[in-house]
Amino acid sequence: MHRFKDLEIWKKSRVFCTKIYDITSRFPESEKFGLINQLRRAAV
Repeated sequence: MHRFKDLEIWKKSRVFCTKIYDITSRFPESEKFGLINQLRRAAV
């Protein structure tokens, strides 16, 4: 049986999501409930 966590796309998506969280953590606080949340939800 195949495990989805072994798929290369799964591994790359985890790296991508981590990068998005890192980048958005440097955004201004004024964007906390606007653009930051929207980008993070889209990445996930």
